[in-house]
Amino acid sequence: MTSRPHVLLWTDSPAAYLEAIQAAGLADRVAVETLPRKEKPSADQMARTEALMAYTVPAGVLPAMPKLRWAQAMMAGVEGWIALPDLPANLLLTCARGTHRESMPENIIGALFYVAKPYAAAVANQKLGKWVQNVAPPLTGKTLGILGLGVIGQEVARIAAALGLRVIGTRRRPEPMPNVAEVLPAERTPEVLAQSDFLLLLLPATRETDNFINAERLAMMKPGAWLLNFGRGHLIKDDDLVAAVKAKKIAGAMLDVFRQEPLPAEHPFWTTEGIIVLPHIGGPHPQRDRIVARLFVENLGRFLDGRPLKEVVDRNAGY
Repeated sequence: MTSRPHVLLWTDSPAAYLEAIQAAGLADRVAVETLPRKEKPSADQMARTEALMAYTVPAGVLPAMPKLRWAQAMMAGVEGWIALPDLPANLLLTCARGTHRESMPENIIGALFYVAKPYAAAVANQKLGKWVQNVAPPLTGKTLGILGLGVIGQEVARIAAALGLRVIGTRRRPEPMPNVAEVLPAERTPEVLAQSDFLLLLLPATRETDNFINAERLAMMKPGAWLLNFGRGHLIKDDDLVAAVKAKKIAGAMLDVFRQEPLPAEHPFWTTEGIIVLPHIGGPHPQRDRIVARLFVENLGRFLDGRPLKEVVDRNAGY
């Protein structure tokens, strides 16, 4: 009898994944072990693991897994994996790209309304007992620029277009897509910056995108434009953004991701008027494990059958 492949679920919330494996009829085809994130796999576990699911792994673990053939990252961003000095060259790495589709677009549109409408001012005036009718222009006819028209960007574009916004953006391999007026290559980013009333960052963290939004590119934006970052904290050169907002070169920024999280108490983002700090709430939601579990189980079945996996990471591209 052929032994069942050993699968290690390195997560604090394995229940959704175990249920999904059972529901997919794969429980009899694999030997599953679970491990809390704070613990390190034992030597025996590392010796027998053939498939791994985890958020990230510390250096030294993957080379100690001689049978490991596939690793499923539980997040869309895999910069932590790719940065590992000992990431095996032959390891098949997949990510959870697209699993934020249900929550992140809603939060991005919520952020868009927050910065475009006078809700914050109304709340502040309520505390003072003041009746002040601040009136904001409609979103219809405004331009939303999206740097990174992937799964999330396209869903945001669909909702934004329904609200009457003109959507433009960039994509590594530009091609026409619904709800987007112009899809441009990355080298035409200045055109997106110059036209956008709201600029949404959804780029991955790579060598090319580190400090992508710097003083030079901020100077290309409209003085009344808002910057929304729901991509990666490394996309922005922090000091340059603080300087641009203080100098009124742009209207402001709403940020959900940062280079260091939690954001240090002494960071100027906290106190700079015009910069709104969100504690990385754009993607997480109570049902996300079940959504990631669907992708993981789909890939597990493909892995067992010898078929191509979904959401394979391109190490050269960085995502």
